[in-house]
Amino acid sequence: MAFTRFDQKAITRRSMVYEPDHVVVLDEPILDLVDVTAGLKEGGWILINTPKPPSDFPRYKKYRVATVDANRIATENGLGTATAPVVNTVILGAFSKATGLVGLKAVLEGIKEYVPSKPEANAAAAQTAFERANA
Repeated sequence: MAFTRFDQKAITRRSMVYEPDHVVVLDEPILDLVDVTAGLKEGGWILINTPKPPSDFPRYKKYRVATVDANRIATENGLGTATAPVVNTVILGAFSKATGLVGLKAVLEGIKEYVPSKPEANAAAAQTAFERANA
């Protein structure tokens, strides 16, 4: 598990997130091992890295489900390998589209400024994920 908090003001709290507004699942098989909805607010987004459409996840009907094939997008952009794609920046583009909490422009600028390896490829992958996300 990993946790991210973001806000307009500085965040100093450094504990687990027990009641998330949204959940990102980077590896679909985890859905069979972990209750990703634990504490998730009703109506929150569950963003899943999968080639499947949101309709393939009817068990999450109390939530909003978005999907994106981040593995494929990462591979297409040379991020990692086919067996170990690097999807962290890819998923940001899909998160932007699904939730609207952060604009795509801000995501792309952040990637170009702070991602030390392949910033252009990472930004292109985030853009593609935004366009392909099923939200």
